[in-house]
Amino acid sequence: MNKVVLMGRLTRDPEVRYSQGENSLAIARYTLAVDRRFKRDGEATADFINCVVFGKSAEFTEKYFRQGMRVTICGRIQTGSYTNKDGVKVYTTEVVVEEQEFAESKAASEANRGSFQTSAPGPAPSADAGDGFMNIPDGIDEELPFN
Repeated sequence: MNKVVLMGRLTRDPEVRYSQGENSLAIARYTLAVDRRFKRDGEATADFINCVVFGKSAEFTEKYFRQGMRVTICGRIQTGSYTNKDGVKVYTTEVVVEEQEFAESKAASEANRGSFQTSAPGPAPSADAGDGFMNIPDGIDEELPFN
């Protein structure tokens, strides 16, 4: 099984190109900065993962994804190689994205725009109870459109 799930911040705006031909296909590429769990010498470290997205998902990426946004992706690892102009064989590894979604609110994302520090905290969920769950006010049933 080849399945990858990652959450990180875009290091720059996605690069989108369209294939040639009658039925052109959108191809988006971006890099995710993904925090490592453990710190080295007290400093947070990150891995920079290259990602590629195709079709409608790539068009969505072009329209809504921006540098600094925190996103979650699901996909598969794909390896390849090519010979560069100097005749050296270059090996590549990237994630072919099958699913992608926002991992924080738009306001929090805009606060981090222009910065891809992956350790920047997101907004804390508002919870009234000490158990991490929001208290539901009494009488809310009367305001709901479905009963």
